[in-house]
Amino acid sequence: MQQSCKRDFAHYTILCVLGTLGVSCYILADTFFVSKGLGANGLTALNLAIPVYNFIHGTGLMLGMGGATKFSVCKSQGRSEEVNRIYTHTIGLALVFSVIFVMTGIAFSNQLALFLGADEAVIDMTNVYLRWLLFFAPAFIINDVLLCFVRNDGSPQLSMTAMLIGSFSNIALDYIFIFPMNMGIFGAVFATGLSPVISMIMMLPHWAGRKNTFHSIKTKIKKEIVMQELSLGFPSFVAQLSSGIVMITFNAIILKLEGNTGVAAYGVVANISLVIVAVYTGISQGIQPLVSAFYGAGNNRQANTVLRYAMTTMLSVSVIVYLLIFVFAQPLTSVFNSENNMQLQQIAVSGLKLYFISTPFVGYNMILATFFTSVEKALPAHILTVLRGLVLIIPMAFFLSGVWKMTGVWLAYPVTEFLTAVPGFVIYRHNIQNKEKGLK
Repeated sequence: MQQSCKRDFAHYTILCVLGTLGVSCYILADTFFVSKGLGANGLTALNLAIPVYNFIHGTGLMLGMGGATKFSVCKSQGRSEEVNRIYTHTIGLALVFSVIFVMTGIAFSNQLALFLGADEAVIDMTNVYLRWLLFFAPAFIINDVLLCFVRNDGSPQLSMTAMLIGSFSNIALDYIFIFPMNMGIFGAVFATGLSPVISMIMMLPHWAGRKNTFHSIKTKIKKEIVMQELSLGFPSFVAQLSSGIVMITFNAIILKLEGNTGVAAYGVVANISLVIVAVYTGISQGIQPLVSAFYGAGNNRQANTVLRYAMTTMLSVSVIVYLLIFVFAQPLTSVFNSENNMQLQQIAVSGLKLYFISTPFVGYNMILATFFTSVEKALPAHILTVLRGLVLIIPMAFFLSGVWKMTGVWLAYPVTEFLTAVPGFVIYRHNIQNKEKGLK
């Protein structure tokens, strides 16, 4: 049984990490090609627009993770009618949120660009990127939902393949649209928007196969299903929302301290962070179907064993990642510094070494929040995600930047994640570990 659990953990986690790493290439590829094709101003415009992508992706993950968690629990209990009802409600919610994002882009993209801090030098590029990013919101959201359901329906390989092919398509299209076709910032966002469309096309075989156990059905809207999905998926949403809020807050502080060059430097740090967070997201998503299935079957001890595997893996990855970043901070920054701007280089190198002290605490908080969600303990997950995403990070950023300027900006993130990890550990001990004596 233990060997089977390890094998399933490795199988799901590796596939999910590969997939989420691929998804992180959406913005990372844009960052690289925009920095090469459009210079520091293009990089600044992109960094100002990225928080909106976090909001869109967070909405997709909220619906996907919330719906897929209920789906896994109901499926393990043999409630097939409830499975179909959950899937139908999830798709309906995805369409509602999609319309809101599209209408926002049509009516308010320029005002949104100004709100995010775009000045005269970058307003046009920021506006174009935001308008088209919001236009493609339905593709991002529905793709996130389908990826979660297909993965939890016994097809993690197909889910991973769809994510990777969509992301690699983004990289190829980025190059084609920005350089040979000279489409500028529109080319970058158009390539990014086509990626989830390609990913969804790749998942079509799941509906043709016999493994598919969820379908759309005619059903009345049930408030309790909607509320359960939103509640269980809320931590995933806040995790992405907090990334956007952190970027908006940091952009505003850095604009005052170092101007557009400082924001471009933060763009380098933030986009490398996307890749690292993607690894932790992959581990979290990899354990979710396993933990939910064990929990649904009443085997809570095995669910905790999966959590232990995840934390051990996360700590090993964190040590390796930080050592690589510390040693290779200079060449990493140079990749995105096409104009050889020495101010940008200096700010970003310092930022990389300080900002990523946070890696083990980020991984711990993300995995623990997903674990709580997977066993339908929404409140502890909410506490962790709200602490790290909203309650602590903003005052910490303003306070530390006021004391230590840019050094304080970079340290705000690791300090926040550490302060969140402490109560997270206490909550876990109280709510989970102490109950193991009475579990199977």
